Amino acid sequence: MMTAQETHGQNHQLGEESSIWFKLTALLKGDPQNPMRTLMAMADRYGPVIPVNFGNQRVVMLSEPEHFKHVLVTKGDDYIKYFDGLKPIFGKSMITNDGALWQKIRMPQQPAFHPDMFAEYIPYFLDAIQTKMDIWADLAKSGETVEMVEQTWTLAADMICKALFDRDMPFNPHVVFKCVKTYTDVQGHKSIRLKVNSGEEFEMTEEGASKAMEIWANVPPAVMGADPREERERTLLTMIQAAVDDPDVPEFDQAQAVDELKQYLWAGTETTALTLAWALYLASKHPDTAERIRKEGEEVYGDRAPAAADYSALAYTRAVVQETMRLYPPIWGFIRVATKAEEIGGKEIRPGDRIMLFAYGAHHSPKYWDEPEEFRPERFMGDAARKRKPYTYLPFGGGKRSCIGGAMSQVENTLALSILLRRFRPEYVGNEPPGINGTVTLTPKGGLMFKIRELS
Repeated sequence: MMTAQETHGQNHQLGEESSIWFKLTALLKGDPQNPMRTLMAMADRYGPVIPVNFGNQRVVMLSEPEHFKHVLVTKGDDYIKYFDGLKPIFGKSMITNDGALWQKIRMPQQPAFHPDMFAEYIPYFLDAIQTKMDIWADLAKSGETVEMVEQTWTLAADMICKALFDRDMPFNPHVVFKCVKTYTDVQGHKSIRLKVNSGEEFEMTEEGASKAMEIWANVPPAVMGADPREERERTLLTMIQAAVDDPDVPEFDQAQAVDELKQYLWAGTETTALTLAWALYLASKHPDTAERIRKEGEEVYGDRAPAAADYSALAYTRAVVQETMRLYPPIWGFIRVATKAEEIGGKEIRPGDRIMLFAYGAHHSPKYWDEPEEFRPERFMGDAARKRKPYTYLPFGGGKRSCIGGAMSQVENTLALSILLRRFRPEYVGNEPPGINGTVTLTPKGGLMFKIRELS
């Protein structure tokens, strides 16, 4: 039996009253099926800049593209990233840093995400996808119902370990997935905080937040200590290790290296997994889309393994991935902290204000998208894509702090969606429509339940 205080000591911040993630749970209660609609209704009623006072702290919600650009680009240096509550996950990795230190930490890793590297990664993506197909073949025979985000998370983790780190996964990805889900469930942290306040004792289960963090802390060292698959000279892991050995970058010590792995094994894996799971859901609900993806794969790469050039040719499949991220953006809101006083949209911004860029709202606004709730991949093809208003679509953020792995994630998901649908017909068997949780990421409420059918 652990006391609430002991548990709270290991899981501080995310569920504390001072955390914006905790505060936002109050705003998200209006529509339990899709809490994003509550924020959209607020924007419609009160306008594009909404200051909300929570005791001694203000949260300002922005929902207009020009305001996104202002915060992310025009005045980007005046708005720093906010990751309170997530440092137990990411440590002091570049995802939680800003300014000159962020730049110094990012530079040694940037070459790993240059598009020229993707050709080297694709064989390892394909290797991981083949492993998943072997598992799905067994699931098709057994008729078992599976939760799709867990399936795609384990695939994404395998792709990252093989491609970026030259390792087979030295951990059970299903166990680690449950840790991710436990910690980022803001409501779970809220209940922990309430029990702390009452001084109550309660028993932590294996999936409790404390145990989740204990398991998670062991994952990056396990990856670093595992035997390389091929002793490749140029991987993200070798670049990180070279930075540790570089006396000109004293900030990049071994602890920093471990923390950098955390962001890729968590943030990179989860956002990729959520997009692929939602894409498979949409393909299940739109059989014509699934069939068009299959046909495109047959025409582009046929019976051979796809190569880097084929990614560009998979235009429709790539558009499906992009439209999925419009409808279900993995990061539904980007948080920044104002460092200077100014005005946005005629409203006062004070130093210390938490600025929430409501990306989901822009993605679903009829001002910028025809029939925004409709699934239309063609929005991201040809003239329609070229005419899109800037900053109405922010799946990976914007400005210099946009996601380092965004382009790679699209390659992973485009190839996975194409290859998996050519052999299987994943059938969604859950609630319709699936509910949405507005946690740190946009997750399906209760998961996405599927049966895997193998095509004849």
